[in-house]
Amino acid sequence: MTLMPKAILLIAALGLTACNNPDRFGAGANGGANGGFVDTNGLGDPNDPRSIAYFNQTVGDRVLFAVDQSTLSAEGRTILQGQAQWLATNSQFAIIIEGHADEQGTREYNLALGARRAAAVQQFLASQGVDGDRMKTISYGKERPLEVCSEEACYSRNRRAVTVLSMGSGA
Repeated sequence: MTLMPKAILLIAALGLTACNNPDRFGAGANGGANGGFVDTNGLGDPNDPRSIAYFNQTVGDRVLFAVDQSTLSAEGRTILQGQAQWLATNSQFAIIIEGHADEQGTREYNLALGARRAAAVQQFLASQGVDGDRMKTISYGKERPLEVCSEEACYSRNRRAVTVLSMGSGA
């Protein structure tokens, strides 16, 4: 073998060895301080009430809207009240509120509708005491669907506003 193939083989072997390290996240053989949970997605332990994963899964990171509406439902207000309480006790986080729409309608109409949905969430959270400096909004309209379909079941999941957490006092 010449030098080049040997070097490539050595690099490949080292690469595979690095990928096979069970302690690469520093959890130790018996698990880390968080009970063996290894956070590979950067969201934290879903059992930790201060983590992004807990916020997303337990508090709820999204509210849904009716067709062509930006008015919050009773269920949406309940979710947002939980978000406001969580944000009050976790002041290190800022938020970006994403407004989304289903694929029906024009791009321009759905961008405006997404903006109204994000603004409705922002206004509600502000009314619950969340500082406006911690919130920003963005509309994606129909550009980032959860599902692409031609059925009401899919459309309804795409009509949403999502609260995305970020570190810092301003998003």
